[in-house]
Amino acid sequence: MIYVFDTSSLRSLQHFYPRVFKTIWNGLDELVVQRSLVSTREVFLELERQAVSEAVLQWAKNNKSLFSTPTPHELQFVSEIFRIPHFQGLIGAQQRLKGMPVADPFVIACAKINAGTVVTEEGWQRSGKRLELKPNAAKIPNVCSHFSIPCIDLEEFMHLQGWTF
Repeated sequence: MIYVFDTSSLRSLQHFYPRVFKTIWNGLDELVVQRSLVSTREVFLELERQAVSEAVLQWAKNNKSLFSTPTPHELQFVSEIFRIPHFQGLIGAQQRLKGMPVADPFVIACAKINAGTVVTEEGWQRSGKRLELKPNAAKIPNVCSHFSIPCIDLEEFMHLQGWTF
């Protein structure tokens, strides 16, 4: 199984201190070595610009090989995403005006082309113990649902790995 991490899930890892939650960090490192955990260059660029812990940023720098440049097939799928006018909302006005990196469509495309599962904290709402899509949102889980791409959050990812604390 290939997991394609979004910026939001990597940023959420800052709450899991490496000295305390060694199982998580060792597990992530092992998945990177196995090429089961991947991401895109745009996620790395977002991490550099956002307020993330030094531990997460250093981990990303130490594992820069997991942040791939989009392939031609991925770029073609990004254009397919944006053919749907509602999904053009993946790029916010501020991001367009300021020329900021936008990772969402590239994360989705990477998962689609590599038969992977997107891991994101964005666009979910909890209903009891279940995760549900935010209705009519132009968010990663909605786009994934439209294109039949598996999409989970970090908690579900950790559960699937069998990580307990």
